[in-house]
Amino acid sequence: MIVQPSSLQAMERRYRGNFINSLGGFKSLVLVGTTNGSGHHNLALFSSLFHIGADPALCGLMVRPTEPGNNTLGNILRTSSYTLNHVHADFLDAAHQCSAKYPEETSEFDATGLTPLFVDSIVAPFVQESRIQLACELVQHTPIELNGTTLLIGKIIYAQMPDECIAEDGYVDIERAGSVTCSGLDSYHITQRLRRLRYAKV
Repeated sequence: MIVQPSSLQAMERRYRGNFINSLGGFKSLVLVGTTNGSGHHNLALFSSLFHIGADPALCGLMVRPTEPGNNTLGNILRTSSYTLNHVHADFLDAAHQCSAKYPEETSEFDATGLTPLFVDSIVAPFVQESRIQLACELVQHTPIELNGTTLLIGKIIYAQMPDECIAEDGYVDIERAGSVTCSGLDSYHITQRLRRLRYAKV
């Protein structure tokens, strides 16, 4: 199969979405926890998390076109606080259900049975069932004019995971934690590591 601009545009919309979303391979999968600051909590499934840098500790998140409201984008812009929670096989169905378009007054925690967890002074809720949990503070948001998406850059201010999932050199073994990855829009996978290699030098 060879795809060129004309044939890409000729694809049926949902077919094209599945096709393009699958091209990049495996992606990080997280539940993003937010709050509107007035007691309403939101939980959304994202596969667009990516690493930006380690010093300072920054990560990026792409948000699909949406108007800010009592939703992930609106809550993050309002409070600057959000959590990133790894997904595991034992609550995969509930995590997937968080991608449904619930009314703004409905909390995905209530709708799916997942449990909000609050830690220290972080206002956004974690997912108690998740084994690897991060909290971020928004440091930059950039609207992408090309397609109406928004790039959020967050500073990692908190991380929690099982002790046995951290190697002596700081490597976090997400496979041992049972973190699930995804490809495309709705295909979920567990992983099998081949090996770790030494730092490459000439």
